[in-house]
Amino acid sequence: MIYEWRTYHAVPGKMAALHRRFVAHTRRIFQRHGIREVGYFTPSGEEGPLHYLLAYEDRAARDAAWEAFRADPEWQRAKAESERDGPLVGRIDSLFLEPTPYSPQP
Repeated sequence: MIYEWRTYHAVPGKMAALHRRFVAHTRRIFQRHGIREVGYFTPSGEEGPLHYLLAYEDRAARDAAWEAFRADPEWQRAKAESERDGPLVGRIDSLFLEPTPYSPQP
């Protein structure tokens, strides 16, 4: 099992629209393509980026799932519609994590 910690730095003024897109479209499309959601997080008590953790069987499964996600017609429509007035995300950071041998298994 591998994990991917993703951080989305929203364009100023676009965080609410980014959250709406995750709720209305992204999460369902992730599930359809086998992208396992572990959790979504925002900084406590302050406005900041959206952080989320995803899980995959291995790196090949991750790459295949993201390729299918990006090619999904529903995702392409949702992204285009939500970005009519410009992009929602200015920068994406991604970090791959492997559990230690003593890590509890979810």
